[in-house]
Amino acid sequence: MPALLLGSISTIADTSELQRSAFNQAFVKHGLDWEWSQEEYRGLLTGNGGADRIAAYARQRGEQVDAAAVHQTKSEIFQRSLADGGVTTRPGVRESVAAARDTGWAVGLVTTTSRANIDALLAGLDDLGEADFDIITDVTTVDSPKPSPDVYAAVLDELGEDADGSVAVEDNVGGVEAATAAGLACVAFPNENTEDHDFGDVEVVASLDFAELRAAHEEAR
Repeated sequence: MPALLLGSISTIADTSELQRSAFNQAFVKHGLDWEWSQEEYRGLLTGNGGADRIAAYARQRGEQVDAAAVHQTKSEIFQRSLADGGVTTRPGVRESVAAARDTGWAVGLVTTTSRANIDALLAGLDDLGEADFDIITDVTTVDSPKPSPDVYAAVLDELGEDADGSVAVEDNVGGVEAATAAGLACVAFPNENTEDHDFGDVEVVASLDFAELRAAHEEAR
C-alpha cells in the first residue's frame, strides 16, 4: 500500500524553539558559557544529530565537552517541557494523517530521535497518538541516522513497499537528503527555525494537505 511518512517529531508539532531552549538550559547545567541565539541555532540545524551538533560546536571553540552527557541533559529538559503541555499538531497534520488512513495508506513516523522524545511528544498531544501510526522508528532502528537513507529503507522493507509508492514529509535539509536518497517523493515542511533553509528543488509547504501529498506521490510514480 502507499505510505505517508512523516520524517521527524517537528513535522508533527513544531518543537524547534523548545529544543533550542532545552539546549541552552543544558549548557547552564553543565557549566558551559554557551547560549545559542535563534539566528545561530538556525545555522546549526543544517546538520542532523544533537550530540554531534554539540561536539562540533565544542571543537569550533577549542573546548573539551562531554557531548553525550550534555545532550542527555538537554533531552531530559526537552521531554519535561513536552509533558508540561502546550504543544499542538502543525497545520494540516491531523487531517492528513486521518485522510491517509481513510484512503488505505499506511502512515509512519520515520525519525532517528530517541523513543523517549517520541513518547513525550505523543503524550503531550490531544489529537494524535501512537495508534495513528502503522510504524514508528527511533534512534535504535538503524546504525546510521539521517541524512543516511537507511531508516527509510528499513521502513519500506517493513511495509513491503517500493520507494515510488510513498511520500515523505521532512522539516530539515538532512531529512530531505535521507528521503530523496532512498528514492522517495519528498515534501519539505520546514519548522520555525528551518524555514530559511535551502531545500533545493523539493516542494516547500506551510501546511499539509493530503490531496497535495497524494499528487506528489502520483507525480513521482
